Amino acid sequence: MNTVQRIRETLARALSPEQIEVIDESGKHVGHRGHIPGKTTHVRVRVAADAFRGKSRIERHRMVNDLLASEIADGLHALAIEARAPGE
Repeated sequence: MNTVQRIRETLARALSPEQIEVIDESGKHVGHRGHIPGKTTHVRVRVAADAFRGKSRIERHRMVNDLLASEIADGLHALAIEARAPGE
C-alpha cells in the first residue's frame, strides 16, 4: 500500500468522512527542501467529516496531524489540510 492509500484509509477509518480527497503533490516540489525522488513527501488532504463540527480550524488540523503522525515521522515533509464539517 502506498502513502496516499495509507493516508486515505487512516482518515476514513478514524473520521468516517462524507468526502475525502488525498492528492500527492510531491511532483510540484522537485528541487525543493524535503523532496525525495520517488517518495511521497508533499500531500494535500481535503476532508469533510462530522467529527470536525464545532471545532476550530486549528483543532481540525491537530486532529488530522495526530492521525497522520506516523506518516510524518516516516518522511512526509508537507501536509496541506482542508478540513470542514459537511455543509460548510
